Amino acid sequence: MAKDIEVGGNEYAAKDYQDPPPAPLVDAEELTQWSFYRAIIAEFIATLLFLYITVLTVIGYKSQTDPDKNSDACGGVGILGIAWAFGGMIFVLVYCTAGISGGHINPAVTFGLFLARKVSLVRAIMYTVAQSLGAICGCALVKAFQEAHYVKYGGGANGLSAGYSTGTGLAAEIIGTFVLVYTVFSATDPKRNARDSHVPVLAPLPIGFAVFMVHLATIPITGTGINPARSFGAAVIYGKDKAWDDQWIFWVGPFVGAAIAAFYHQYILRAGAVKALGSFRSSA
Repeated sequence: MAKDIEVGGNEYAAKDYQDPPPAPLVDAEELTQWSFYRAIIAEFIATLLFLYITVLTVIGYKSQTDPDKNSDACGGVGILGIAWAFGGMIFVLVYCTAGISGGHINPAVTFGLFLARKVSLVRAIMYTVAQSLGAICGCALVKAFQEAHYVKYGGGANGLSAGYSTGTGLAAEIIGTFVLVYTVFSATDPKRNARDSHVPVLAPLPIGFAVFMVHLATIPITGTGINPARSFGAAVIYGKDKAWDDQWIFWVGPFVGAAIAAFYHQYILRAGAVKALGSFRSSA
């Protein structure tokens, strides 16, 4: 197998993989393709299902441990079960939609991939809209089926927990999203896909585990956003002021974390900056 030479003179050894060309910034042709709209529908339905299952899990746990019902404080699925619900659903939904839309299910993931030129601006905007609408509809279904529980137990809305500063919450969202988006880049790297044939099959697994691990760490701090659509959909349907008080954290934090992950993977790990400099020197 040929070895990659990331840095060198003007000659590079033959690579055993080939990066796809960068996506155009604006690709008007996408708007004429059924595959584009099919992908948008897939993102909408996947995000709807994601919010429906996970918010139901959160509300069910709070109901099962409600002291007003003389419930067992140690009952229910616990934080571990909630983290499994989020991570498990991401694993399932990425597996189902990866071949159709790429399985983003998260505006932060879409934003990171856009910065890395993996998707066009048109696709990134439409995905974000579809994900946000899917999240709203998913939470609306939960409220429609269990309105009393939904209102009483907070609607699964994210918020900064008592005792934590705004800076701590923002940092938790930035780092948590960095972990997720970094995992997405690593699991879908064409270089790894070329060398390890099992990587495309297993890609949803590390992504789901990343979501699981981040939830374990940050549920006590912010309830874990790392997905602007998830936080936005819950806030819209719950509708209380508390759900909107720190909403900006759940947009700024994930987008900043995604941008850092995209830069780190593309320009540090993949040596994009060094390759660009080498190309410039060779043509000078």
